[in-house]
Amino acid sequence: EVQLVESGGGLVQAGESLRLSCAASGFLFDEIAIGWFRQAPGKEREGVSCIGAKDGSTYYANHAKARFTASRDSAKNTVYLEMNSLKPEDTAVYYCATLYGPYCLDYGSPEEVEYWGKGTLVTVSS
Repeated sequence: EVQLVESGGGLVQAGESLRLSCAASGFLFDEIAIGWFRQAPGKEREGVSCIGAKDGSTYYANHAKARFTASRDSAKNTVYLEMNSLKPEDTAVYYCATLYGPYCLDYGSPEEVEYWGKGTLVTVSS
């Protein structure tokens, strides 16, 4: 059974940083790309970042470029999303998800997701 458990969400002020974690199990971690998505109330779920398998290549949505950094630790089967310079518009539930293979491809689309985590809430105050 594939399991993805996000953690690290919380309340921060604008301009501060937060690191999210996604603990993964039930699949070959080093062969599957992991995406980060977020969903704010009343909005569509959107892509934030993606990190490929093996080489750890990363991709970011425009809103995340230069502010967010994805990484993965094979020893811990864990993916991270470091978020810097947070803005109130970053407030959302953040989800990690497995894609269908080692490549990110169209990482911004939730339709590329095979399995979802339950999400962790990030709230950024102004």
